[in-house]
Amino acid sequence: MSELLFYSRNGCHLCEAVEAEIAGHAAAAGLTFRKVDVDTDAALMEQFGVRVPVVVHGETVVDEGRVEPARVRDYLATAVGLE
Repeated sequence: MSELLFYSRNGCHLCEAVEAEIAGHAAAAGLTFRKVDVDTDAALMEQFGVRVPVVVHGETVVDEGRVEPARVRDYLATAVGLE
């Protein structure tokens, strides 16, 4: 099963606002939803820094910053056949 990665950090209000809806879209698409705290890894912190939340599927950055759940849903509809 493929994963939808959700890069975030503690205290990120933008992350908290969309996490549940993004997780729901992942489940509907048959994907594993995995939340990753960028503050636990220096390389992730350097890569994503203040860009969180960042939603990644495979090698594709689906959305970042002010993540729009509808944009993620539309991507998943095309990429994995979410209805």
